Amino acid sequence: MTRPKPVRNAPVCQMDIQSLDAEGSGVGRLDGKVVFVAGALPGERVSLQCFETTPRYDRARLLSVDRPSSQRTVPPCPHAGVCGGCSLQHLDPLAQVAVKQRHLEDQLWHIGRIRPGQMLPPIIGPHLAYRSKARLSVRVPGTRGALVGFREYHSSFVAEITQCPILDPRVGKRILDLRALVARLEEPRNLPQIEIACTSDVAALVFRHLRPLSPRDQKLLGKFGQEHGLQIWLQGGGPETIHCIAPDNPAPLVYTIPEYRLRLRFAPLVFTQVNQSINPLLIRRAMSLLDPQPGENIVDLFCGLGNFTLPMAALGAEVLGVEGDARLTRLAAENAAENGLSDRAHFCSADLTQTRITDLLAGKTVRKMLIDPPRSGAIEVLKNLPPELQRLVYVSCNPDTLARDAAFLVHEGFRLCSAGVINMFPHTAHVESIALFTR
Repeated sequence: MTRPKPVRNAPVCQMDIQSLDAEGSGVGRLDGKVVFVAGALPGERVSLQCFETTPRYDRARLLSVDRPSSQRTVPPCPHAGVCGGCSLQHLDPLAQVAVKQRHLEDQLWHIGRIRPGQMLPPIIGPHLAYRSKARLSVRVPGTRGALVGFREYHSSFVAEITQCPILDPRVGKRILDLRALVARLEEPRNLPQIEIACTSDVAALVFRHLRPLSPRDQKLLGKFGQEHGLQIWLQGGGPETIHCIAPDNPAPLVYTIPEYRLRLRFAPLVFTQVNQSINPLLIRRAMSLLDPQPGENIVDLFCGLGNFTLPMAALGAEVLGVEGDARLTRLAAENAAENGLSDRAHFCSADLTQTRITDLLAGKTVRKMLIDPPRSGAIEVLKNLPPELQRLVYVSCNPDTLARDAAFLVHEGFRLCSAGVINMFPHTAHVESIALFTR
């Protein structure tokens, strides 16, 4: 891949914006060459200045919006356009959902050459204060004091922010407090990042440190947690090194799925959905599409903590959850026991790229399956589906790999019955989606 070259003193140009790319930048053409402009919207005419070039495309800074879109809105965050945590705050929230739905349709067609039988209505929820899981970068440059936040757009620098209206307010409103805390430490450069994990009852911060912290610094962190009602955890190495320093007996991190009367306990560093308002709606949609019935054998691949496994079991199905991370399957089994579902929800740890699904089934017939793979998709898994499988629900965090995998499934005799987006990450270009395949 050709590395972009910086451009200096480029002329100011005007351009019409035709579409948005996968990162939320406006796309247009100047003299036949594609140009990406962060902050521009389709239908707008903008003034811009190129700052980076390659043989195939240029990137340009937005200087002014000369003909604004009717869907342009005032960003809710004062750092929009600088902080790279969000890329679409200048677009009306409902219009963001429409853009994502269109992107899903486009990728299914352009990559997979297929169209779903039905586009499902999008799942939407609150667009502010929704993010309960995040990773904040920490940097201590020589000229600006400690910085805590997300990286700048298309940069390795940490944005100088004072607040984040997207994060849980218990953290998002305390960015300046965190910056002051880091600056007071004896070795502030010893902390490269802070992990956030929040529930309705608990807000936890995990401070990653490269060398052992002094007793003074540990005391400062613990006092900060007490003053602000936050759990403070330290991580000096791998996941096994994490431990809570304040309070002494921390309340467990638990999220609920009220419709199924489920409580799922988790550890601060393990994967959970970042949007706790959307997650119950996503589960409801998945259960509606999969239609678990009492006594049916169902497989849940990339099952994590059992976010989908336990609702299936609560509906009476016999479910096997498979996950590559043994920490997650242990927690999932504990959650099954605590929710009285151990007789119907079982879990195992396996590398799904190397393991044949039929080898895990112990001879059971499986006609329904749910998969929720990482961004790389599930093509290796799909090559080894049980021959009797009739219904597959695919939860995706990447429309490109979903489209690729959908094309494979259709080639294998499945039909893409329906698909739609879940707006799990408002104000970002990230597209979460769900699809139903049957044969």
